[in-house]
Amino acid sequence: MEGVVNLQLSSKSVGVFEAFYNSVKPIQLITSNIEVVKPGKVPGGKTEIPFEFPLQVKSNKVLYETYHGVFVNIQYTLRCDMKRSLLAKDLSKTCEFIVHCQPQKAKLQPSPVDFTITPETLQNVRERGSLPKFLIRGHLDATNCVITQPLTGELVVESSEVPIKSIELQLVRVETCGCAEGYARDATEIQNIQIAEGDVCHGLPIPIYMVFPRLFTCPTLETTNFKVEFEVNVVIVLHDDHLITENFPLKLCRV
Repeated sequence: MEGVVNLQLSSKSVGVFEAFYNSVKPIQLITSNIEVVKPGKVPGGKTEIPFEFPLQVKSNKVLYETYHGVFVNIQYTLRCDMKRSLLAKDLSKTCEFIVHCQPQKAKLQPSPVDFTITPETLQNVRERGSLPKFLIRGHLDATNCVITQPLTGELVVESSEVPIKSIELQLVRVETCGCAEGYARDATEIQNIQIAEGDVCHGLPIPIYMVFPRLFTCPTLETTNFKVEFEVNVVIVLHDDHLITENFPLKLCRV
């Protein structure tokens, strides 16, 4: 049985920090070997061999939740090796098992957030004067989210000078690898869900609803060598493919 965190540097970070090469070595969380059957013959027919491993970590390590990311991967595997006599090939089979954290006991404060998107609220705009006029309001019911429950909220297009082509929700993972000398921080898309198609009615509440995918999300994690955080973008696509994006950091927990 083995549990490992694999860290990888994105191509833009490789070579930037020499110090990284030590800190991106795989981090072994747990490892254990047992012999389940002594040497001998396996009888004909079906043979079931029970086994169990205590999930006990090495002195200062913690078992993190299973997580499949781009630059951070936390994976737990079982490998069974069957050694055979000289003429027969040894057999080996590996399978992954999923680890969940213990739920936290503390009550979660949902911390809802209201938002208003207008040309004036946008950042990173080169020519504000050339932007069409629009007013979009909405709210997210929680930014401290329970990972097993959907992200919910509502969005209303109050007015827009130009037709809207699409409204989308984009879930983003922000993975940070590194050490004291420097950090590589990379944001990548996990999933994109369209919540409205075409030029929607003005004043009509549009529900926001997104389920967190199990293997590609985990409770927000911060350790010495890596961090895994999540954000959601509300993206409005105008008819000329102009993108308006509002970003919300999320904190995911298991309760």
